[in-house]
Amino acid sequence: MKIEHIGIAVLNLESSIPLYEKIFQTNCYKIEEVESEKVKTAFFKIGDCKIELLQATDESSTIHKFIEKKGEGIHHIAFNVDNVNNQINRLIKSGIESIHQQAKEGADNKLIAFLHPKSTGSVLMELCQDKEIE
Repeated sequence: MKIEHIGIAVLNLESSIPLYEKIFQTNCYKIEEVESEKVKTAFFKIGDCKIELLQATDESSTIHKFIEKKGEGIHHIAFNVDNVNNQINRLIKSGIESIHQQAKEGADNKLIAFLHPKSTGSVLMELCQDKEIE
């Protein structure tokens, strides 16, 4: 298991991307909309890790609700695992609450699942793995 990316909630990608490009001294390599999560994402490669900026595309998005409650900032930490579904099952059996019972499609060609912050010391954690290319 390793850190795959850190998710940062932002109000607006258009203004946030140039700021983070300046800070990281690298270009955003991918912008993608994830309709199921009602977000638009932008990715930056930083060493062996990535930074994912998340902008809500709808007021019912969890990112919109997060920003209304807490403001812009770190939203989640994502960990790369070999098999998301196996990890979900293992963690549930050990008493960790999972938001998703099965992996679902996420951004950047990943299968993802989130663990509930009530079970993880108030930190929203995402498990992810590369989707297999057919």
